Amino acid sequence: MTQMSLVTDSPVNSSSSDDFIAYLDSALDASSPDATQLSKEAENQDESETIRIKRRKVEGIGEAGGSTSQGFVEESLEVTVKEDACTHPGSFGDMCIRCGQKLDGEAGVTFGYIHKGLRLYNDEISRLRNTDMKNLLRHKKLYLVLDLDHTLLNSTQLVDLNSEEVYLLNQADSLADVSKGSLFKLDYMHMMTKLRPFVRTFLKEASEMFEMYIYTMGDRAYALEMAKLLDPKGEYFHSKVISRDDGTQKHQKGLDIVLGQETAVLILDDTENAWMKHKDNLILMERYHFFASSCRQFGFNCQSLTESKSDECESDGALARILNVLKQAHHTFFEELKDDLADRDVRQVLRTLKGEVLKGCVLVFSRIVHAMLPALRKMAEQMGATCLTEVDSSVTHVVATDAGTEKARWAVKENKFLVHPRWIEAANYFWQKQPEDNFTLKKKQ
Repeated sequence: MTQMSLVTDSPVNSSSSDDFIAYLDSALDASSPDATQLSKEAENQDESETIRIKRRKVEGIGEAGGSTSQGFVEESLEVTVKEDACTHPGSFGDMCIRCGQKLDGEAGVTFGYIHKGLRLYNDEISRLRNTDMKNLLRHKKLYLVLDLDHTLLNSTQLVDLNSEEVYLLNQADSLADVSKGSLFKLDYMHMMTKLRPFVRTFLKEASEMFEMYIYTMGDRAYALEMAKLLDPKGEYFHSKVISRDDGTQKHQKGLDIVLGQETAVLILDDTENAWMKHKDNLILMERYHFFASSCRQFGFNCQSLTESKSDECESDGALARILNVLKQAHHTFFEELKDDLADRDVRQVLRTLKGEVLKGCVLVFSRIVHAMLPALRKMAEQMGATCLTEVDSSVTHVVATDAGTEKARWAVKENKFLVHPRWIEAANYFWQKQPEDNFTLKKKQ
Protein backbone atom coordinates (compact mmCIF):
# COMPACT_ATOMS: atom_id res chain seq x y z
CA MET A 1 0.00 0.00 0.00
CA THR A 2 1.38 3.42 -0.97
CA GLN A 3 2.20 5.66 1.96
CA MET A 4 0.78 9.21 2.01
CA SER A 5 2.38 11.90 4.13
CA LEU A 6 0.36 14.53 5.98
CA VAL A 7 3.16 16.99 5.38
CA THR A 8 2.84 16.82 1.61
CA ASP A 9 -0.74 15.73 1.03
CA SER A 10 -2.96 17.40 3.62
CA PRO A 11 -5.12 20.26 2.35
CA VAL A 12 -4.10 23.71 3.53
CA ASN A 13 -7.13 24.12 5.80
CA SER A 14 -6.70 20.75 7.43
CA SER A 15 -4.90 19.94 10.65
CA SER A 16 -4.05 16.85 12.65
CA SER A 17 -7.13 17.29 14.83
CA ASP A 18 -9.40 17.49 11.77
CA ASP A 19 -7.81 14.44 10.18
CA PHE A 20 -7.97 12.61 13.48
CA ILE A 21 -11.69 13.17 13.93
CA ALA A 22 -12.31 12.08 10.34
CA TYR A 23 -10.45 8.86 11.02
CA LEU A 24 -12.11 8.17 14.35
CA ASP A 25 -15.57 8.91 13.03
CA SER A 26 -14.95 6.33 10.31
CA ALA A 27 -13.06 3.73 12.30
CA LEU A 28 -14.39 4.00 15.84
CA ASP A 29 -17.94 5.40 15.69
CA ALA A 30 -19.91 2.67 17.42
CA SER A 31 -23.16 3.94 15.93
CA SER A 32 -22.15 3.10 12.37
CA PRO A 33 -23.53 -0.14 10.83
CA ASP A 34 -20.05 -1.52 10.23
CA ALA A 35 -18.93 -0.85 13.79
CA THR A 36 -22.12 -2.40 15.17
CA GLN A 37 -21.54 -5.53 13.13
CA LEU A 38 -17.92 -5.68 14.29
CA SER A 39 -18.99 -5.31 17.91
CA LYS A 40 -21.35 -8.26 17.55
CA GLU A 41 -18.64 -10.34 15.92
CA ALA A 42 -16.17 -9.45 18.65
CA GLU A 43 -18.39 -10.35 21.58
CA ASN A 44 -17.52 -14.05 21.40
CA GLN A 45 -13.91 -13.72 20.26
CA ASP A 46 -10.77 -13.77 22.39
CA GLU A 47 -8.46 -10.73 22.63
CA SER A 48 -6.31 -11.62 19.64
CA GLU A 49 -9.38 -12.12 17.47
CA THR A 50 -10.71 -8.71 18.53
CA ILE A 51 -7.45 -7.12 17.42
CA ARG A 52 -7.64 -9.00 14.10
CA ILE A 53 -11.15 -7.65 13.51
CA LYS A 54 -10.04 -4.08 14.30
CA ARG A 55 -7.12 -4.47 11.92
CA ARG A 56 -9.42 -5.73 9.18
CA LYS A 57 -11.71 -2.74 9.76
CA VAL A 58 -8.89 -0.19 9.46
CA GLU A 59 -7.55 -1.91 6.35
CA GLY A 60 -11.02 -1.72 4.88
CA ILE A 61 -11.06 2.01 5.39
CA GLY A 62 -7.65 2.26 3.78
CA GLU A 63 -9.01 0.61 0.60
CA ALA A 64 -11.90 3.07 0.36
CA GLY A 65 -9.96 5.87 -1.36
CA GLY A 66 -7.15 8.40 -1.19
CA SER A 67 -8.56 10.81 1.38
CA THR A 68 -6.68 12.74 4.03
CA SER A 69 -8.19 10.51 6.70
CA GLN A 70 -6.82 7.50 4.80
CA GLY A 71 -3.38 9.09 4.93
CA PHE A 72 -3.87 9.67 8.63
CA VAL A 73 -4.68 5.97 9.13
CA GLU A 74 -1.63 4.89 7.17
CA GLU A 75 0.80 7.52 8.42
CA SER A 76 -0.39 8.24 11.97
CA LEU A 77 -1.91 5.00 13.20
CA GLU A 78 0.13 2.39 11.36
CA VAL A 79 -1.65 -0.84 12.27
CA THR A 80 0.91 -3.39 13.38
CA VAL A 81 0.81 -7.08 12.62
CA LYS A 82 2.08 -8.04 16.03
CA GLU A 83 0.47 -6.77 19.21
CA ASP A 84 3.75 -6.69 21.11
CA ALA A 85 5.20 -4.22 18.56
CA CYS A 86 2.59 -1.55 19.38
CA THR A 87 3.86 1.54 21.19
CA HIS A 88 0.29 2.47 22.28
CA PRO A 89 0.10 6.07 20.97
CA GLY A 90 -3.17 6.64 22.81
CA SER A 91 -6.43 5.13 23.93
CA PHE A 92 -10.09 5.26 23.10
CA GLY A 93 -11.82 4.56 26.38
CA ASP A 94 -9.47 1.98 27.86
CA MET A 95 -8.48 0.47 24.49
CA CYS A 96 -5.34 1.26 22.49
CA ILE A 97 -6.27 3.18 19.34
CA ARG A 98 -3.73 1.19 17.34
CA CYS A 99 -3.81 -2.42 18.47
CA GLY A 100 -6.97 -2.66 20.57
CA GLN A 101 -5.21 -3.89 23.71
CA LYS A 102 -6.84 -2.89 27.00
CA LEU A 103 -4.68 -0.33 28.79
CA ASP A 104 -4.41 0.65 32.44
CA GLY A 105 -3.67 4.06 33.92
CA GLU A 106 -4.40 7.67 33.03
CA ALA A 107 -1.22 8.66 31.20
CA GLY A 108 -1.27 11.29 28.47
CA VAL A 109 -3.82 14.01 27.77
CA THR A 110 -7.52 13.72 26.95
CA PHE A 111 -8.70 15.25 23.67
CA GLY A 112 -12.44 14.93 24.16
CA TYR A 113 -13.21 17.82 21.83
CA ILE A 114 -11.72 15.81 18.95
CA HIS A 115 -13.53 12.61 19.89
CA LYS A 116 -15.23 11.59 23.13
CA GLY A 117 -13.06 9.20 25.12
CA LEU A 118 -9.87 9.96 23.17
CA ARG A 119 -6.60 10.14 25.10
CA LEU A 120 -3.22 10.66 23.44
CA TYR A 121 0.16 9.92 24.98
CA ASN A 122 3.03 12.38 25.00
CA ASP A 123 5.10 10.86 22.17
CA GLU A 124 2.09 10.79 19.88
CA ILE A 125 1.13 14.37 20.78
CA SER A 126 4.66 15.52 19.94
CA ARG A 127 4.62 13.63 16.64
CA LEU A 128 1.24 15.06 15.62
CA ARG A 129 2.36 18.58 16.52
CA ASN A 130 5.56 18.22 14.53
CA THR A 131 3.68 16.90 11.50
CA ASP A 132 1.06 19.62 11.65
CA MET A 133 3.69 22.31 12.19
CA LYS A 134 5.61 21.34 9.06
CA ASN A 135 2.42 21.39 7.02
CA LEU A 136 1.28 24.79 8.28
CA LEU A 137 4.67 26.47 7.99
CA ARG A 138 4.93 25.24 4.42
CA HIS A 139 1.72 27.14 3.72
CA LYS A 140 2.82 30.18 5.77
CA LYS A 141 0.23 29.68 8.48
CA LEU A 142 0.42 29.83 12.30
CA TYR A 143 -2.09 28.92 15.03
CA LEU A 144 -4.60 31.30 16.60
CA VAL A 145 -6.57 30.39 19.76
CA LEU A 146 -9.66 32.57 20.21
CA ASP A 147 -11.67 33.21 23.35
CA LEU A 148 -15.43 33.74 22.94
CA ASP A 149 -17.01 35.86 25.67
CA HIS A 150 -16.01 39.55 25.70
CA THR A 151 -13.55 38.83 22.88
CA LEU A 152 -15.59 37.76 19.83
CA LEU A 153 -19.08 38.22 21.28
CA ASN A 154 -21.16 39.04 24.35
CA SER A 155 -24.04 36.95 25.74
CA THR A 156 -26.67 37.46 28.41
CA GLN A 157 -29.47 35.45 29.90
CA LEU A 158 -32.89 36.75 28.77
CA VAL A 159 -33.96 37.20 32.39
CA ASP A 160 -31.02 39.59 32.91
CA LEU A 161 -32.18 42.08 30.28
CA ASN A 162 -33.20 45.26 32.10
CA SER A 163 -36.02 47.64 31.19
CA GLU A 164 -33.72 49.70 28.96
CA GLU A 165 -32.69 46.62 26.96
CA VAL A 166 -35.97 44.82 26.27
CA TYR A 167 -36.21 46.67 22.94
CA LEU A 168 -33.56 44.22 21.70
CA LEU A 169 -36.07 41.37 21.74
CA ASN A 170 -37.75 42.87 18.67
CA GLN A 171 -34.46 43.53 16.89
CA ALA A 172 -32.97 40.02 16.92
CA ASP A 173 -31.79 38.68 13.58
CA SER A 174 -33.10 35.53 11.97
CA LEU A 175 -31.51 32.21 12.89
CA ALA A 176 -32.42 30.89 9.44
CA ASP A 177 -29.32 32.56 7.98
CA VAL A 178 -27.01 33.64 10.79
CA SER A 179 -24.31 34.77 8.36
CA LYS A 180 -26.40 37.91 7.71
CA GLY A 181 -26.96 38.84 11.37
CA SER A 182 -25.15 39.81 14.54
CA LEU A 183 -27.82 39.84 17.29
CA PHE A 184 -29.48 36.51 18.08
CA LYS A 185 -32.20 35.44 20.49
CA LEU A 186 -31.58 31.79 21.40
CA ASP A 187 -34.85 30.73 23.06
CA TYR A 188 -33.70 27.15 23.54
CA MET A 189 -30.81 28.46 25.68
CA HIS A 190 -32.82 31.34 27.24
CA MET A 191 -30.07 33.61 25.99
CA MET A 192 -29.27 36.51 23.71
CA THR A 193 -25.91 36.84 21.97
CA LYS A 194 -24.36 39.82 20.16
CA LEU A 195 -21.41 39.26 17.82
CA ARG A 196 -18.71 41.88 18.09
CA PRO A 197 -18.59 44.36 15.17
CA PHE A 198 -16.13 43.33 12.42
CA VAL A 199 -15.99 39.73 13.67
CA ARG A 200 -16.94 38.12 10.34
CA THR A 201 -14.31 40.06 8.41
CA PHE A 202 -11.84 39.34 11.19
CA LEU A 203 -12.38 35.57 11.00
CA LYS A 204 -12.25 35.51 7.21
CA GLU A 205 -8.96 37.40 7.02
CA ALA A 206 -7.40 35.67 10.04
CA SER A 207 -8.19 32.24 8.54
CA GLU A 208 -5.86 33.03 5.66
CA MET A 209 -2.95 33.36 8.10
CA PHE A 210 -3.90 31.00 10.93
CA GLU A 211 -5.29 27.60 11.80
CA MET A 212 -7.91 28.71 14.33
CA TYR A 213 -9.25 27.21 17.57
CA ILE A 214 -12.06 28.36 19.85
CA TYR A 215 -11.22 28.01 23.55
CA THR A 216 -13.83 29.13 26.09
CA MET A 217 -14.54 28.77 29.77
CA GLY A 218 -18.17 28.15 28.81
CA ASP A 219 -19.54 24.62 28.72
CA ARG A 220 -19.39 22.50 25.58
CA ALA A 221 -23.02 23.00 24.54
CA TYR A 222 -22.57 26.78 24.69
CA ALA A 223 -19.22 26.65 22.84
CA LEU A 224 -20.71 24.66 19.95
CA GLU A 225 -23.72 26.97 19.63
CA MET A 226 -21.50 30.05 19.54
CA ALA A 227 -19.26 28.37 16.96
CA LYS A 228 -22.35 27.91 14.74
CA LEU A 229 -23.13 31.62 14.97
CA LEU A 230 -19.55 32.63 14.16
CA ASP A 231 -18.86 29.94 11.59
CA PRO A 232 -22.21 28.81 10.11
CA LYS A 233 -20.58 27.12 7.12
CA GLY A 234 -17.93 25.31 9.17
CA GLU A 235 -15.09 27.03 7.31
CA TYR A 236 -12.86 28.09 10.18
CA PHE A 237 -12.95 25.85 13.25
CA HIS A 238 -14.02 22.34 12.13
CA SER A 239 -13.46 20.12 15.19
CA LYS A 240 -11.30 22.67 17.00
CA VAL A 241 -13.80 23.93 19.59
CA ILE A 242 -12.51 23.60 23.16
CA SER A 243 -14.63 24.24 26.25
CA ARG A 244 -14.04 24.16 30.01
CA ASP A 245 -15.14 20.50 29.92
CA ASP A 246 -11.98 19.70 27.93
CA GLY A 247 -9.37 21.51 30.05
CA THR A 248 -6.84 19.72 32.22
CA GLN A 249 -6.74 22.42 34.96
CA LYS A 250 -9.66 23.98 36.77
CA HIS A 251 -10.23 27.69 36.00
CA GLN A 252 -7.23 27.69 33.66
CA LYS A 253 -6.69 27.39 29.93
CA GLY A 254 -3.66 25.58 28.55
CA LEU A 255 -2.02 24.77 25.24
CA ASP A 256 -1.52 21.16 26.32
CA ILE A 257 -4.79 20.26 24.57
CA VAL A 258 -4.04 22.26 21.42
CA LEU A 259 -2.31 20.29 18.68
CA GLY A 260 0.01 23.12 17.82
CA GLN A 261 3.58 23.96 18.80
CA GLU A 262 3.76 26.73 21.42
CA THR A 263 6.36 28.51 19.28
CA ALA A 264 3.71 29.07 16.60
CA VAL A 265 0.58 29.78 18.68
CA LEU A 266 -1.00 33.20 19.26
CA ILE A 267 -3.82 33.59 21.81
CA LEU A 268 -6.53 36.24 21.76
CA ASP A 269 -8.35 36.58 25.09
CA ASP A 270 -9.71 39.29 27.40
CA THR A 271 -8.49 37.54 30.59
CA GLU A 272 -4.76 37.32 31.22
CA ASN A 273 -5.14 35.23 34.39
CA ALA A 274 -6.72 32.40 32.38
CA TRP A 275 -3.36 31.80 30.67
CA MET A 276 -0.86 31.84 33.54
CA LYS A 277 1.50 29.41 31.76
CA HIS A 278 1.24 31.05 28.34
CA LYS A 279 1.30 34.82 28.85
CA ASP A 280 4.03 35.19 26.23
CA ASN A 281 1.63 33.84 23.60
CA LEU A 282 -1.22 36.13 24.64
CA ILE A 283 -2.61 39.23 22.96
CA LEU A 284 -4.86 40.78 25.58
CA MET A 285 -8.19 42.06 24.23
CA GLU A 286 -10.22 45.03 25.37
CA ARG A 287 -13.46 43.55 26.74
CA TYR A 288 -16.67 43.82 24.73
CA HIS A 289 -19.51 44.85 27.06
CA PHE A 290 -22.64 45.03 24.91
CA PHE A 291 -25.17 44.01 27.58
CA ALA A 292 -25.70 45.63 30.97
CA SER A 293 -25.26 42.29 32.74
CA SER A 294 -21.73 42.16 31.33
CA CYS A 295 -20.88 45.52 32.90
CA ARG A 296 -22.32 44.39 36.22
CA GLN A 297 -20.36 41.13 36.07
CA PHE A 298 -17.11 43.12 36.17
CA GLY A 299 -18.34 45.69 38.67
CA PHE A 300 -18.62 48.60 36.23
CA ASN A 301 -21.15 51.22 37.19
CA CYS A 302 -21.64 52.62 33.70
CA GLN A 303 -24.00 52.48 30.75
CA SER A 304 -23.70 49.42 28.54
CA LEU A 305 -23.70 49.75 24.75
CA THR A 306 -27.30 48.51 24.67
CA GLU A 307 -28.42 51.14 27.17
CA SER A 308 -26.74 53.91 25.18
CA LYS A 309 -28.06 52.39 21.93
CA SER A 310 -24.58 52.35 20.43
CA ASP A 311 -21.87 49.85 19.50
CA GLU A 312 -18.16 49.58 18.78
CA CYS A 313 -16.89 51.02 15.52
CA GLU A 314 -16.81 48.43 12.74
CA SER A 315 -13.74 49.80 10.94
CA ASP A 316 -11.73 51.11 13.90
CA GLY A 317 -12.89 48.93 16.78
CA ALA A 318 -10.95 46.43 18.85
CA LEU A 319 -11.07 43.53 16.38
CA ALA A 320 -10.08 45.69 13.42
CA ARG A 321 -7.06 47.00 15.33
CA ILE A 322 -6.02 43.56 16.58
CA LEU A 323 -6.28 42.14 13.06
CA ASN A 324 -3.57 44.62 12.07
CA VAL A 325 -1.41 43.34 14.95
CA LEU A 326 -1.93 39.76 13.79
CA LYS A 327 -0.99 40.69 10.22
CA GLN A 328 2.14 42.41 11.47
CA ALA A 329 3.12 39.42 13.64
CA HIS A 330 2.50 37.00 10.75
CA HIS A 331 4.54 39.13 8.34
CA THR A 332 7.41 39.48 10.81
CA PHE A 333 7.48 35.73 11.52
CA PHE A 334 7.61 34.65 7.88
CA GLU A 335 9.26 37.58 6.08
CA GLU A 336 11.59 39.37 8.48
CA LEU A 337 13.19 36.74 10.75
CA LYS A 338 16.43 35.35 9.37
CA ASP A 339 16.85 32.05 11.25
CA ASP A 340 15.50 28.72 9.97
CA LEU A 341 11.72 28.59 9.78
CA ALA A 342 11.48 25.67 12.24
CA ASP A 343 13.54 27.60 14.82
CA ARG A 344 11.42 30.76 14.80
CA ASP A 345 9.29 31.63 17.82
CA VAL A 346 6.16 33.78 17.57
CA ARG A 347 6.52 34.70 21.27
CA GLN A 348 9.72 36.57 20.47
CA VAL A 349 7.90 38.30 17.61
CA LEU A 350 5.22 39.53 20.03
CA ARG A 351 7.81 40.77 22.51
CA THR A 352 9.58 42.70 19.75
CA LEU A 353 6.39 44.25 18.37
CA LYS A 354 5.16 45.24 21.82
CA GLY A 355 8.56 46.70 22.69
CA GLU A 356 8.18 49.23 19.87
CA VAL A 357 4.85 50.71 21.06
CA LEU A 358 6.23 53.22 23.61
CA LYS A 359 9.85 53.16 22.54
CA GLY A 360 11.49 56.50 23.28
CA CYS A 361 8.99 57.47 25.98
CA VAL A 362 10.39 58.25 29.45
CA LEU A 363 7.74 58.09 32.18
CA VAL A 364 7.40 59.24 35.77
CA PHE A 365 4.40 58.23 37.86
CA SER A 366 2.69 60.54 40.31
CA ARG A 367 0.04 59.69 42.90
CA ILE A 368 -0.90 56.33 41.45
CA VAL A 369 -2.67 53.89 43.77
CA HIS A 370 0.15 51.82 45.27
CA ALA A 371 -1.43 48.48 44.25
CA MET A 372 -1.71 49.60 40.62
CA LEU A 373 1.79 50.99 40.20
CA PRO A 374 3.79 47.74 39.65
CA ALA A 375 1.39 46.52 36.95
CA LEU A 376 1.40 49.89 35.15
CA ARG A 377 5.18 50.11 35.30
CA LYS A 378 5.60 46.57 33.96
CA MET A 379 3.06 47.23 31.19
CA ALA A 380 4.89 50.39 30.12
CA GLU A 381 8.31 48.74 30.18
CA GLN A 382 7.07 45.82 28.09
CA MET A 383 6.02 48.39 25.49
CA GLY A 384 9.53 49.84 25.42
CA ALA A 385 9.12 52.81 27.76
CA THR A 386 11.72 53.81 30.36
CA CYS A 387 10.29 54.41 33.85
CA LEU A 388 12.01 56.77 36.31
CA THR A 389 11.21 57.62 39.93
CA GLU A 390 12.11 61.32 39.72
CA VAL A 391 11.69 63.95 37.03
CA ASP A 392 14.59 65.20 34.92
CA SER A 393 15.05 66.70 31.48
CA SER A 394 14.76 63.28 29.77
CA VAL A 395 11.18 62.71 30.99
CA THR A 396 8.57 62.88 28.22
CA HIS A 397 5.41 61.94 30.16
CA VAL A 398 4.13 62.30 33.72
CA VAL A 399 1.43 59.69 34.39
CA ALA A 400 -0.95 60.79 37.14
CA THR A 401 -4.53 60.84 38.38
CA ASP A 402 -4.27 64.28 39.98
CA ALA A 403 -3.15 67.38 38.08
CA GLY A 404 -2.30 69.16 41.33
CA THR A 405 0.73 67.11 42.37
CA GLU A 406 4.23 68.55 42.29
CA LYS A 407 5.30 66.33 39.40
CA ALA A 408 2.11 67.09 37.48
CA ARG A 409 2.70 70.84 37.84
CA TRP A 410 6.30 70.32 36.71
CA ALA A 411 5.02 68.56 33.55
CA VAL A 412 2.80 71.53 32.68
CA LYS A 413 5.58 74.04 33.39
CA GLU A 414 8.17 72.11 31.33
CA ASN A 415 5.73 71.46 28.50
CA LYS A 416 5.78 67.68 29.04
CA PHE A 417 2.84 65.37 28.46
CA LEU A 418 0.58 64.94 31.51
CA VAL A 419 -1.59 61.86 30.96
CA HIS A 420 -3.96 59.58 32.85
CA PRO A 421 -2.89 55.91 33.41
CA ARG A 422 -5.54 54.92 30.85
CA TRP A 423 -3.10 56.20 28.21
CA ILE A 424 -0.81 53.25 29.02
CA GLU A 425 -3.70 50.79 29.18
CA ALA A 426 -5.05 51.92 25.81
CA ALA A 427 -1.63 51.53 24.18
CA ASN A 428 -1.41 48.05 25.67
CA TYR A 429 -4.80 47.01 24.23
CA PHE A 430 -4.27 48.49 20.78
CA TRP A 431 -0.52 47.79 20.46
CA GLN A 432 -0.12 51.38 19.31
CA LYS A 433 0.85 54.64 21.00
CA GLN A 434 -2.32 56.64 21.56
CA PRO A 435 -2.78 60.41 21.11
CA GLU A 436 -1.93 62.05 24.43
CA ASP A 437 -4.63 64.69 23.87
CA ASN A 438 -7.26 62.01 24.46
CA PHE A 439 -5.89 61.28 27.96
CA THR A 440 -4.79 64.65 29.30
CA LEU A 441 -5.35 65.75 32.90
CA LYS A 442 -6.73 69.16 33.65
CA LYS A 443 -6.25 70.95 36.94
CA LYS A 444 -9.38 70.98 39.03
CA GLN A 445 -11.00 74.40 39.34
